[in-house]
Amino acid sequence: MFNHAPADYVCPFCRLVGGGEDEHRKQHDVVRRDELVTAFVSPRWWPRNHGHVMVVPNAHYENLYDLPSRYGHAIHDLAREVAIAIRRTYDCDGTSLRQHNEPAGNQDRWHYHMHVFPRYVGDDLYFTRPERDFAPAEQRLPYSDKLREYFTSTAPKSP
Repeated sequence: MFNHAPADYVCPFCRLVGGGEDEHRKQHDVVRRDELVTAFVSPRWWPRNHGHVMVVPNAHYENLYDLPSRYGHAIHDLAREVAIAIRRTYDCDGTSLRQHNEPAGNQDRWHYHMHVFPRYVGDDLYFTRPERDFAPAEQRLPYSDKLREYFTSTAPKSP
């Protein structure tokens, strides 16, 4: 309902979740995934909030209106884990979560996604626009490496 994707839309998030890549999203950006959701370092950065993470459902749902509750719960749970990981590894002052629906709500990718931003005192996140160019893969790698290492170190150990 209330969908805006064109009939020929090729979803970049579905490609990444399915194991593929494109010019902006690489598999090394993925920091955590399970059967329902995937989290990855976004290639689109804000001027003072580099390395933010996007959490997406593994199945394609365009927006909040379409999203089944079980995916919503899984996204929220993983967003919380990512926020804690960002807080512990980025030396930031806090975190913010953000989600958009439809063009009037600033949605510009037609696959539901939740942003998890590192926050810093005075960063003016809500008064800035994303940087014009996408961050190159090598610039994102230190962020994804930190988060993967964090999740590996906090994973329950098998007996």
